[in-house]
Amino acid sequence: MSEEFQIFAVRYGHHDRNAAANFIGGDEHDGPMALDYFVWAIVGAHKTYVLDTGFDAAMGRKRNRTLVRPVDEGLKAIGIEPERVTDVIISHMHFDHAGNREMFPNARYHVQDVEMAYCTGRCMCHDYLRHAYEPADVAAMVGRLFEDRVAFHDGDSQIEPGITVHRVGGHTRGLQITRVRTRRGWVVLGSDASHFYANFEQNRPFPVVADVSEMLAGYDRMRALASSPRHIIPGHDPLVLSRYPAVRDDLDGIVRLDADPIG
Repeated sequence: MSEEFQIFAVRYGHHDRNAAANFIGGDEHDGPMALDYFVWAIVGAHKTYVLDTGFDAAMGRKRNRTLVRPVDEGLKAIGIEPERVTDVIISHMHFDHAGNREMFPNARYHVQDVEMAYCTGRCMCHDYLRHAYEPADVAAMVGRLFEDRVAFHDGDSQIEPGITVHRVGGHTRGLQITRVRTRRGWVVLGSDASHFYANFEQNRPFPVVADVSEMLAGYDRMRALASSPRHIIPGHDPLVLSRYPAVRDDLDGIVRLDADPIG
């Protein structure tokens, strides 16, 4: 049997917006529906993986997002030193998932073949598709490639027993989700396969999308890979922080996803 891992959701950023911006076709209520920004730590007995790398204060100012806690501070608060991380999984290359370019100097980065082809190819001729990519983040990944620090994956792949990645596309051509074995079963870290619970629970796609049909199929893929719908974690929903227990009473914005949901 594969190892069971702990999973931590570490909130680092925030962006106020209304619900109409979070669904294709808008939302009839259109009340406040903010985005939270997370990275995730997957902690085993002998190794720690980080999923996504977030953005820094300068990028937050450029993109009009609020940095509530630098990513490295959030990781250090749970005992993870970024320079000791050996493996980083990148769900996709958008600015809020692939920034902090110097934070993990000793890590190998796990990326889908299709995502690198997408963010360096002809699709980036279109502003609608490229606007969420930061050229310096893409260039940094190319630099890592020439330093032998990139591991490419083609569709479904096992990182190690108990951790698998799966290309679902949709939001971007090469977006991958991560499935992790925990004490409560298989948890799927969806990242931007579904920004909010409401996207996949109601089959209402998020409007930043490369392929709507792939996004909808990605909801089904997450359901198939997770032990139950309660084992699916969306990428930007503030509700994650209220549905899972805090790591410590004195530490806001970091919750345990391998623990049973609250209530």
